[in-house]
Amino acid sequence: MAHSGWQFWVDRGGTFTDIVARRPDGTLQIHKLLSEQPNAYEHSVLQGIREILALSPEAPIPTEQISAIKMGTTVATNALLERKGARTVLVITQGFGDALRIGYQNRPDIFALQIVLPDLLYEQVIEAQERCNAQGEVLDPLNAVTLRQDLQTIYDEGIRSCAIAFMHGYRYPAHEREAAEIAREIGFTQVSVSHEVSPLIKLISRGDTTVADAYLFPVLREYLDELTQTLNQTRLLVMQSNGGLMEAHRIKGKDTVLSGPAGGVVGAVKICATAGIDHLIGFDMGGTSTDVCHYNGEYERVFETEVAGVRLRAPMMAIHTVAAGGGSILAFDGVKFRVGPESAGSNPG
Repeated sequence: MAHSGWQFWVDRGGTFTDIVARRPDGTLQIHKLLSEQPNAYEHSVLQGIREILALSPEAPIPTEQISAIKMGTTVATNALLERKGARTVLVITQGFGDALRIGYQNRPDIFALQIVLPDLLYEQVIEAQERCNAQGEVLDPLNAVTLRQDLQTIYDEGIRSCAIAFMHGYRYPAHEREAAEIAREIGFTQVSVSHEVSPLIKLISRGDTTVADAYLFPVLREYLDELTQTLNQTRLLVMQSNGGLMEAHRIKGKDTVLSGPAGGVVGAVKICATAGIDHLIGFDMGGTSTDVCHYNGEYERVFETEVAGVRLRAPMMAIHTVAAGGGSILAFDGVKFRVGPESAGSNPG
């Protein structure tokens, strides 16, 4: 059966990019290349499409012949694991500057004598003078003058990503909107506000998720922008952490933390189904991370979880991921040898 045009199904990992192309006649072609090769090409997905279509490096990609590109990626996953996201400032209600650092006081290892907390994603904290109560009554109006001065100082230090989470902002977002407008006027290129990112009760989970979105999305957006500009009007769909696809222009950073691993779960289930197997354990070792999941007849999803020490509240597959892959770097930290989280990637590989 003939199809309307080329389709490209892409898994963009930290080390390799794998592409399955479906030709207009319905036949399939598989292609693999390094995700980063600065001396040869700038973008592995575009290079892979060029090689499949047998195009020269200078030739434009015939986007009119492509009906869709569907991609899962570990760009956000690896940025989180290796702590290579955007420099971020957190704006939070006055008096709650340490709230995300304190968190819920969970003790995963109850007998540990030395508690090692994960690194925070935000670099600076601004405590904004503002407060609403749970009924929406304004107890303290937002001090816009002071907030503008504080944000300008942070901006002058080179930080361009801003996360805003106020008490009860999920239900009464007026102060968050005003603060976001100030940040955009100053020039912050990424402004994540909690009532849009995670509009639910609980300041800690809402704040952590908003910070993760501000930290990761600039990295993901830079990657996707390069794709969309070259591919023009071609339909680009990105795998979300919950296993579903979403248009690239609508995706958020918090929705792609497990984008690549989620695609692996769906793929493993479909492959096993063809063999009549409906109970499985998935083990996916990439170059930077290793992902483990299990399946017993239906997809397991969670709404709130922890990835690389970061609490996230977003629907995602129940996947356990660790920063240890085939390309992870062995290093001595002064006390013991550690594997990861840094990875050799594909350059130098």
